[in-house]
Amino acid sequence: MTALRVFFRCFDGCPGEWPLSLIDTRCPRCGGLLDVQHDEAALTHRSGAKWRELFDARRLSSNWPMSSGVWSKREWVNPELADEDLISLGEGWTPLVPMPTLGQELGIRNLWVKQCGHNPTGSFKDLGMTGLLSQVARLRRLGAHIPAVACASTGDTSAALAAYCARAQLQSIVFLPAGKLSDEQLTQPLCNHAQTVAIDSDFDGCMALVAAFCSRHGIYLANSMNPLRIEGQKTLSVEITQQLGWQVPDWVIVPGGNLGHVTALARGFALQKKLGLVDKEPRLLVAQAAQAAPLHRAYLNDWRFEKTVAGPTQATAMAIGNPVNVRKAIAELQRVDGAVESASEDEITLAWTAGDRHGLQTDPHTGVALAALRKQVEAGRILPSQQVVVVSTAHGLKFGTLKRAFHLSPGSDTQTALRNPPLRVPAHLPAIEDALLPKLR
Repeated sequence: MTALRVFFRCFDGCPGEWPLSLIDTRCPRCGGLLDVQHDEAALTHRSGAKWRELFDARRLSSNWPMSSGVWSKREWVNPELADEDLISLGEGWTPLVPMPTLGQELGIRNLWVKQCGHNPTGSFKDLGMTGLLSQVARLRRLGAHIPAVACASTGDTSAALAAYCARAQLQSIVFLPAGKLSDEQLTQPLCNHAQTVAIDSDFDGCMALVAAFCSRHGIYLANSMNPLRIEGQKTLSVEITQQLGWQVPDWVIVPGGNLGHVTALARGFALQKKLGLVDKEPRLLVAQAAQAAPLHRAYLNDWRFEKTVAGPTQATAMAIGNPVNVRKAIAELQRVDGAVESASEDEITLAWTAGDRHGLQTDPHTGVALAALRKQVEAGRILPSQQVVVVSTAHGLKFGTLKRAFHLSPGSDTQTALRNPPLRVPAHLPAIEDALLPKLR
């Protein structure tokens, strides 16, 4: 096969190409966002049928690195890497689960949930972090001085960075908004010995500070403004179509915070169509919490974006008022005739408790996606006959404290039926029967 080239190019169109060896992954000309550009002409030297055949064969392999859902598609991610560069924890290949009864409850007949929470650190962020840390490993092998890798995070990015840096034996630094993570999310970087910095600010403030810190001290930045993250995450779109027998769903619903994930999915589906693996692309629906919904406001305002200050929400990863990848996401959503929906806190709670009652362990962000699906079905945009994939971005056990508090607290009358507190009964069989048997009738 023809040698594959990959390089950086400015998203805003500045002339020039730059190698992936840049430490500061911003455009050297304008300081804006970069994209990873592949030589797609070289990729077309293998037909769509041959790509499908190759990816299906790799899926059946247990040999490393093909056991990674990302590196089994390495030609589309970073073909410059050698096996010794790959920093993998076995990410990807997460279940795509049919949920017909939950779908009927939400008004559609053909619902699937992509369980990204089954990744090593419990979220989809692992798909991007393996791509980024593997490039860092390559640069260090070639002699680059990279003393640490850093990120700002509302939880899942810090967990992924800390784990993959630990795998690479490289120092990680995470900037976190103080008091705004779940206990479980805070525990993850601490356990992997990340240098954890709690800052009295929101995510947007942490993002500005970590970007300035990295630029000043030669630290490698791991947030999704680094386009290498998007390259790993776009493999999720290939997993979805592959798990559906190389069929494309009508809609894919993606929870949206910093908006790198929807950008990645859109580009992954576009590449599959361009190379002939599939014959169409899905429409995309971004779901946001109403307390932090700048993209939804832009959608309602003819895609004119204005940054906001995010309010408090149980979907903490969405508490972002100025998403880094907003212009990339808007461009992709316009291209595929996508949409954006928001959900109130009550709607989010109703949705994740519904997911739990159908066997899922649903995080609040997936609750936002399920609530958005219900609203779009009711509005008539998503039709009952259409096939829909909801991307569940993280595992619900990352939010065990929140969910336990919900079920154990008295709460409002409107939510009483959603709660499932334990029964406290004496160690006496008749008392147990009196408590249980009425609930079985």
